[in-house]
Amino acid sequence: MPLETVFSFASFIALFGWILLVVVPADPRAKLLTGIIIPLTLALIYLTYIFLFIADAPGGFGSLAEVRKLFGRDELLLAGWVHYLAFDLFIGAWESRDSQRLEIPRLVMIPCYLMTFMLGPIGLLFYFAIRTAKTKSLEV
Repeated sequence: MPLETVFSFASFIALFGWILLVVVPADPRAKLLTGIIIPLTLALIYLTYIFLFIADAPGGFGSLAEVRKLFGRDELLLAGWVHYLAFDLFIGAWESRDSQRLEIPRLVMIPCYLMTFMLGPIGLLFYFAIRTAKTKSLEV
């Protein structure tokens, strides 16, 4: 399958998951899709590309130069992108479930979702700032 097709599919299903988090976060089917099914589908795509292409790839994880060389191969660049999509959505789904449990308003969560979707760890920081303000604790 062409890499662009896999890229488009992975990006589409991740975006679909994020839309579910914004529109119907409490729906049990949305929770199943965003917290399990879509991240695991993305994880399988990631596993496939890592399994098929990492063994003979130049580079590695020992230095920034090695990582640059590793992701210079399109198949592994795609795997890296899918890795981001899977983990960011998984974190967004956790934020959604946790915010519902803590009764954080949905409108407050939308900027967190946007930040987590676009900038991963920054969205998580935003969520923890809101969560800590609500609970007065960093305890999870």
